[in-house]
Order: sequence, then structure tokens, then C-alpha cells
Amino acid sequence: MKVTLSQGLGALSKGKISISDAGRTWLRRLECTDDPYAWQHRSEAIIAVADKSGSMRVRSNDAESPLSLLRNRKDAKGLPLIDDEAFKAGERLRSDFTLGNLMPSIGVNWDVTGSGSRDNGVLEITDAALAARQRVERALEAVGPELSGVLIDVCCFLKGLETVERERRWPVRSAKLILKTALAVLDRHYHPPALARRNPRVIHWGTEDYRPEIRN
Repeated sequence: MKVTLSQGLGALSKGKISISDAGRTWLRRLECTDDPYAWQHRSEAIIAVADKSGSMRVRSNDAESPLSLLRNRKDAKGLPLIDDEAFKAGERLRSDFTLGNLMPSIGVNWDVTGSGSRDNGVLEITDAALAARQRVERALEAVGPELSGVLIDVCCFLKGLETVERERRWPVRSAKLILKTALAVLDRHYHPPALARRNPRVIHWGTEDYRPEIRN
């Protein structure tokens, strides 16, 4: 207790100890499994995305996601620069990209801890990473080579739009439009439109005395 108070992690008032802002930061560091000092600056949220195979929960770090900045910014009409569907599609791609360990610097910990079935644990993680990579490949293939690059840059490598325009030598303010188009196509891949059910009917135009000819 003395150490906690002396370090400014808490305050004593009327016989009660309350945690300070520094104490909350310290606790967030303790909860971190990778880089504790980077963790304290994160602002994470869990978002739910769904497709035909069910619902999955995606961890989104709002402090580092360019998509979060775009969703929180408004255009001249007061509307978000990207809607929730586009945001969730991009964060879902980033989640699979991270789970597939396609960018190790993300900080995903693939170590298996605990006792007993270590081999099974390693196999399960490997299968999960492989499945995530396959989902990324299918998503990028569905989007096409013209639009997949901007998705990787912004959603996965967390590059800002100005950086993308400079590196790709695009016109100023063009990355936003291209990104919105790419996210719309990506969302359509994750949520394909339902095909209209049609009653199969054979239609033939002919005169009233027409009779079909059956050939052997």
C-alpha cells in the first residue's frame, strides 16, 4: 500500500484508497501480454461482424486505426466519411490479417502456455492462422488487384490516406474515394446479396397449333 501511494498510483482520503489515473495506466500495463507501454495508449473496442457462416467478434484498436478516424470524421453533409458497414469490413480484414500472422509486428503472441496438450494447442493455432490467411486471400481476390492494394495499406498496415497517395503517386484526395469503393466491394464479399428466388418455367413462343416434336 505504501509503495502504491508513494508512486502516485492511488490516493488516501478519509481512510479510503482510490485509484488515480496513473494507477489505471499501471493496471493496463499489467494486463498487457506484449508491449505494456504501447498497450496503455490503445483504445480498444470489440465489434461484432456477421456473415452467412455466423457472427464473429473483432478487436479494434481505435487509437491506431485509420478507419476509425474516417468513421468519426464528417463530410460537408454531416455524414461519416465511411459508414459502419465499410468500417466493420475493413476491421474484419485486419483481424484476419493479424490472426494469420501476415504482419508479425502487430504483436500477436503465438506461444502456447499451460500444461497438458501443448501439441494440440500448437496445431489449433496453426490451423487458425492458416484459415485466416485463406480468408484474406479470398477477400483480396474478390476485391481484385485494382483495389486490394489500398485495403492492405490502410486496413492492415494502418497507413494514412496522405501516405498512400504519396507512395502510390495518386492525385490528392483520391485515396479516400478509392478506399470507399474498395471497402464497399469488400463488404459485398463478406455479405453477398441474396439471389432472388425464381420459379423455373419453360417459356416458348409459338402459334396456337404448335406442338413440340419429340426426337429419339
